[in-house]
Amino acid sequence: MTDTAEKTSLDINELKSGGFIKERQDDLFTLRIRVPAGRITSEKLRKVAEVAERYGTGLLHTTVRQSLEILHVDRAVIDSVRKELGEAGLGIASCGPRVRVPTACGGCDYNPNGITDTVKMSLEVDRLFFGTQCPHKFKVSFSGCPIDCARTREMDLGFQGVVEPVWDRELCDQCGACILACEDGAIVKDDDGFPRHIPEKCIYCGDCIKVCPSSAWQEKRKGHLVRVGGKHGKHPLMAYEVAIFVGDDKVPELVRKTTEWYASNGKKRERIGATLSRVGLTKYLDEVIKPLGLQVIATDRERKRYWLAGNLYQ
Repeated sequence: MTDTAEKTSLDINELKSGGFIKERQDDLFTLRIRVPAGRITSEKLRKVAEVAERYGTGLLHTTVRQSLEILHVDRAVIDSVRKELGEAGLGIASCGPRVRVPTACGGCDYNPNGITDTVKMSLEVDRLFFGTQCPHKFKVSFSGCPIDCARTREMDLGFQGVVEPVWDRELCDQCGACILACEDGAIVKDDDGFPRHIPEKCIYCGDCIKVCPSSAWQEKRKGHLVRVGGKHGKHPLMAYEVAIFVGDDKVPELVRKTTEWYASNGKKRERIGATLSRVGLTKYLDEVIKPLGLQVIATDRERKRYWLAGNLYQ
């Protein structure tokens, strides 16, 4: 381990807010690298490995939220590490009461299940809101479909891709592929042999569209199912579903208004889920969701439709 810089008095909380986390070992820190959407180039990854070998012990940790951490960095070389990573275009993540680095699944970039461009949106939210001060930590994630790999139900603000199908009788060849593909019983065989869609059971996964050989099932509209107030940890909370079919163009403004609402209504060290429980979800819907003109999920019955992938778990 390199020890070329003079050790000085350091503010532990300030270092933590800047991505350096004190380890249990004396004078050692873990450095959390900013990797929005979990995407990093091979060139930058090699640089991370080089820095880990030069200033740490060569050991890295991949976090559950898609960041990379360099372990066992001596406090004496923190400035050198920060400078070298910065010169390579590698940012440092943050801890504490602020907007964290957004996470995302592969989305529609390469995943056949993907409905929305999760990586694009994650990078945009990171660019606009990373580090924004909040009453407590604030985590955002993007899942491209109802499989919800990025765990939007456990985030302070989550966006899950959904697509609404529409059926064209004239194009249907009655093959039944859509009925077999639908795991939620939202498509059944009607008396005339044609499929019948049951909207109240549909979770908008788009599987019927993908398997239809005649293009009878097509996309009517798509967007994000929005969840707010979730978290994991010692006292986990399941997020509320608050809006559906939200377009990409509405996402930045929704994040902005949500963090502003949280700053105005939340208490110090209170996650937004606890704030919602204290002041009421209706207040958030009236002051954030409805003014944006979004399709509101307004009733408990509607929310239950999407909770834990719909009917299979009701």
